[in-house]
Amino acid sequence: MTTVPTLWTRGTATGVGSLPGTDPHEAVQLVLDTLPVPHLPELPARGAPADLAGRGAALLSDLWVDVQPSGWRVVPRSSRDGQRAKDLLARDLDALEELAAGSPPAVLKLQATGPWTLASVVELQRGAKILADHGAVIDLTASLAEGLALHLADVQRRFPSTTLVLQLDEPALPAVLAARIRTASGFGTLRAPDVQIARQHLQTVLSVAEHTVVHCCARRPPVELLVSAGAGAVSVDAAMLDTRDDDALGQALEGGTGLLLGVLPGVDGPLPSKRRIAETVGRLADRVGLTDVTLTPTCGLAGSSPAYARAALERLVEAAQEVAG
Repeated sequence: MTTVPTLWTRGTATGVGSLPGTDPHEAVQLVLDTLPVPHLPELPARGAPADLAGRGAALLSDLWVDVQPSGWRVVPRSSRDGQRAKDLLARDLDALEELAAGSPPAVLKLQATGPWTLASVVELQRGAKILADHGAVIDLTASLAEGLALHLADVQRRFPSTTLVLQLDEPALPAVLAARIRTASGFGTLRAPDVQIARQHLQTVLSVAEHTVVHCCARRPPVELLVSAGAGAVSVDAAMLDTRDDDALGQALEGGTGLLLGVLPGVDGPLPSKRRIAETVGRLADRVGLTDVTLTPTCGLAGSSPAYARAALERLVEAAQEVAG
């Protein structure tokens, strides 16, 4: 995969994905007004069809899911919850198209739940996680890749001159690789996939887009795996990084991989000053040879108040300018 040469640079900021509230017009207007690189907002406050798994379900092709008491589960035919997830995604896109019609963004980031995180939260009909069945993971990956290809084509038709970036959200990937995902009974854990298999499934989904980023806000993000799978950029939480991550991250950056760095908490609280954020970036730069970086929140902002979300995005832009010097 290639990256946008002028996208992941010093002085750039974007969001991770989710925002508080339930009104897509308000959320879209916020990102269009605030961020140099806007993204399609996600609004989990609207319920399960708009949460991480629900948005992933909305993008599946010929694979149907429904909300059960234990969570999302594969079902044999289209369901009301699954259709609701698709309807919310369509409504979000309509709001974006309406508000950006007069001035379409040069670059737009779209988020989707990655195959391994989706496999770790969605259940098969018998109740086990999809992750427990290798064949089911293959089917899920193919369905997600096909659905994302259609999604990207739809957005490109709406914004013909806009460069689209696909972000896969994989917060559960380190737990999947470390065999820490619990079985349905809760008494055991599911076997970790082979690294080569993990890479292949990520590659299958990433291959549908020209410009890509994988977001993993957990500790010890598998940077080397993500890059080898074709990620054009990685999105990580600065607070979760330590010196054990330096070699993999440094090699990725040296090879041209972009970096989106989470530097602001995703929940209400005191915002770090732009100088403090610049110092955080500077310390990482000293360790890994960082030159270009795009600033983001550490994760989504769905758990914050609307006032905090706006202030956080504005602070990101100010800090990015400070970093750019």
